Amino acid sequence: MMVKLSNLNTKQKREAILAGLGILFLVIGVISPLPAFIKAGILIVAYLIVGYDVLMVASKNIRAGHWFDENFLMAIATVGALLIGEFAEAVAVMLFYKIGDFFQDLAVENSKRSISGLLKLRPDHANLVLAHGKINQVSPAAVEIGDVIQVKPGEKVPLDGEIIEGRSYLDTAALTGESQPVFVSPGRTILSGTVNQSGVLQLKVTKRYGDSTVAKILKLVESASEKKTKVENFITKFSRVYTPVVVGVAALVAILPPLVTGEAWLTWLYRALSVLVISCPCALVISVPLSYFSGIGAASKQGVLVKGSNYLDVLNQVQTMVFDKTGTLTLGRFTVSQLHPVGISSADLLKLAAVAEKKSPHPIAKALVQASNVTIEASEINEVVGQGVVAQYQGKELFVGNAKLMQAKAVTGFKPLSHEIGTVVYVAYDGHFKGAIVVADTVKASAKSALAGLKQSGIARTVMLTGDNQATAQAVASKLGVDEVHAGLLPADKLKLVRQFQAKTQGKVAFVGDGLNDTPVLAGSDLGIAMGALGSDAAIEAADIVLMNDEPSSILTVRKIAQKTRRIAQENIAFALAIKVGCLILAAFGIVNLWEAVFADVGVTLIAVLNALRLVHTKKTSSKQQPTQPKPQAVVEKI
Repeated sequence: MMVKLSNLNTKQKREAILAGLGILFLVIGVISPLPAFIKAGILIVAYLIVGYDVLMVASKNIRAGHWFDENFLMAIATVGALLIGEFAEAVAVMLFYKIGDFFQDLAVENSKRSISGLLKLRPDHANLVLAHGKINQVSPAAVEIGDVIQVKPGEKVPLDGEIIEGRSYLDTAALTGESQPVFVSPGRTILSGTVNQSGVLQLKVTKRYGDSTVAKILKLVESASEKKTKVENFITKFSRVYTPVVVGVAALVAILPPLVTGEAWLTWLYRALSVLVISCPCALVISVPLSYFSGIGAASKQGVLVKGSNYLDVLNQVQTMVFDKTGTLTLGRFTVSQLHPVGISSADLLKLAAVAEKKSPHPIAKALVQASNVTIEASEINEVVGQGVVAQYQGKELFVGNAKLMQAKAVTGFKPLSHEIGTVVYVAYDGHFKGAIVVADTVKASAKSALAGLKQSGIARTVMLTGDNQATAQAVASKLGVDEVHAGLLPADKLKLVRQFQAKTQGKVAFVGDGLNDTPVLAGSDLGIAMGALGSDAAIEAADIVLMNDEPSSILTVRKIAQKTRRIAQENIAFALAIKVGCLILAAFGIVNLWEAVFADVGVTLIAVLNALRLVHTKKTSSKQQPTQPKPQAVVEKI
């Protein structure tokens, strides 16, 4: 592993320099033709250079009543070696321990970078637009809601805000993990932490810095490793018991054999020192938390924030995965899916509907207008609550709405559609029925493959909950391969069902929602996963895992990361214990000396650390891309 001194922090540079000096003095003390007492002095100096920090930490811990840790083990092992005249071995043991500790520190830093890369989101400044167009560069924390800021090409967006001027492409990779730039224009709300790539933008600030997306993400990142898993807690408790036990074993190795057999005390003292060196629980104490920390880092690289390493363990135990439909498995965006014209062309049918709905803010109305691209609108538009709109177009009456409106207006030739999936909009002009338009939500591109992958990963049951009607819900579920569907639900109904699943399921129950009206269920489930929740304060607070993009495939990605994390942690525990037990037995019989003992300890630790770091390179789960904006299906000319 090549390490550039310029890439190290101050502490690491100091450690590297001291290690270099220690190696130099060790070599001089071993191979130089100087008198023995001078060589001994040089080796003692070398020992103090490399071991001073360990000795200080050990003595500080002893004074505080914390005797049994790896610093204590290394201190008594190496001081013991000095006392029996094994100066070179004492220096070598301490030196290799410090080198191992140095590379462990580098490994932890490398893992942290995969998470703290998000800290680059932290904005340096905001360009506050003053009166008369003047720009004043200020701290983002000094900007108030309603202020106008300017974001130049290449700059980070410092605060959440609505674009009031300018068009540009934004790099959202740091937030979503997606490299595809996003085009934005006036009226669009954009999030802090994205990077402006092209045009100059002016934003009206909608949130103070402390409440902004980037600030909330940074808070999550900085606290992500605070919640420990049961495995980590077990290792911490285990080491507290393990360390005094091995000290006792080493004491027995040093005392009992000479008393029983009459063999030389120095021989068994030397073997006891080897036992102490081998017994250092570094591999367990370092590698297991690092495995989970690396898992969190790997997830963050894929645009997924895991609030604590314990949630990776919970995700491994999930047997039932419950999904909200709209905005989670579907885009939550209506599009025209079918056209059924009667006596006119499809284009004219869409045009009639769109001119009546041109100014309506309703999502279905917007879908009709977007599909037709009309520039004109009807006159005298009046909304009939719960039915649709009545308007005048080119001197004749135009009705656009549901079946109730058509029946109320006694439209000639009206014939309702049956068994259609989605919302049906009927159109009548000059008293005659002109056709029907089916508007439906669109299934997300990666949803089907993600659900299939989750089943393969061990999820026993998938459930979809929705407030939509049963027919639409069943159609979406059949298309995606969902096991169970519950429709016509309110948020309270969803929470009630999740509680029922928790009572009946052996494993854990996870809920995946879009974070808008699913906050109670996200908080009430065993594991809450907020889908596409950036900008939704409630979702970020309630969820345990936050997906920073809108892709269901990210759930499968983080599930695989969780499984890999657990597997690597288990591998490290088994490997470390097996090697240490074997070496302890060999050391007790004098087959392993101090040099070999330190190689066993440091070597096992480094191998376990490198194994843990494999997680950082976990690849993103791919999904087959399907069109997200399907064209209308084949037109039915007569009904």
